[in-house]
Amino acid sequence: MGLQISISDSIVQALRLPEPRIEQELRRELAIALYTQDILSFGKARELAEMDKYEFGQLLALRGVVRHYGFTELDDDLSYARSE
Repeated sequence: MGLQISISDSIVQALRLPEPRIEQELRRELAIALYTQDILSFGKARELAEMDKYEFGQLLALRGVVRHYGFTELDDDLSYARSE
């Protein structure tokens, strides 16, 4: 099951983005906001942004967002490292 968010036409038209980039940019902005507020983990936020770990990490750095790194993230990284 997915979730759809309805955004009014007036807001979509007010966005200063080419139409093909609107969904991508909104997903990224939502991912950054939810990660910053500790509502989504790094992995889930990057999944929402449809970016790989490196790209999303770079995006956070460009925005001045400090990565949350705790035991959960360490476990994820160790699991990932073992699978290669």
